[in-house]
Amino acid sequence: MRRRESLTLDMTPLVDVVFLLLIFFLVTSVFKKDELALLLDLPKVKEGEKVSSSKKVLQIELSQDAIALNGEVVTFQVLEERVSQVMDHNRPVTLRIDASVRYDRVAKLLALLRKYQLSNLSLIQKTLQ
Repeated sequence: MRRRESLTLDMTPLVDVVFLLLIFFLVTSVFKKDELALLLDLPKVKEGEKVSSSKKVLQIELSQDAIALNGEVVTFQVLEERVSQVMDHNRPVTLRIDASVRYDRVAKLLALLRKYQLSNLSLIQKTLQ
């Protein structure tokens, strides 16, 4: 009498397919980057505290020629319209200001934020290693 062999499923091809899918998704995924519109030369300082990302943050970038809000280049008038619509006055605002920007432009931006009572400000800079 012939002895029956037990039938087993070979798992090797299944494991290969799973690893190939994992590699495919890792290679094709897009990782979220900061939405930055302006190429800025930020001032360098020693490392400080990190900005908490618990709330939706307003990101404002300021260069000599342009200003951007949340990755979109806008004018001061458009910026004022959008800032006036912010209801949460404790909403975090991150400022990325180019090192060569004149102080009067910075003062104009800070006055605009103060006008609409946005005082939860963070100045972002490069950190020295």
